[in-house]
Amino acid sequence: MPEKSTPSPRDFASVLARLNAEFAGVHLEATVSRCVEAARQGALDVTGRATPDLVERIARQHLQVLALAFAERR
Repeated sequence: MPEKSTPSPRDFASVLARLNAEFAGVHLEATVSRCVEAARQGALDVTGRATPDLVERIARQHLQVLALAFAERR
């Protein structure tokens, strides 16, 4: 059974800060926060671990897809 990683909340705070800065003017902070939490939960469900690096990569991809979908609607 894989060992579950339990990064500190500070690790995810830095992920949130980086993604909020990257997507400022594109997504609300609440949207970024929901994507990070969904990425964290998805990583845990699939791999049993949710490292900050993995969560950040997954959340960034989700945010990029959302931005593209919103841009296509305009």
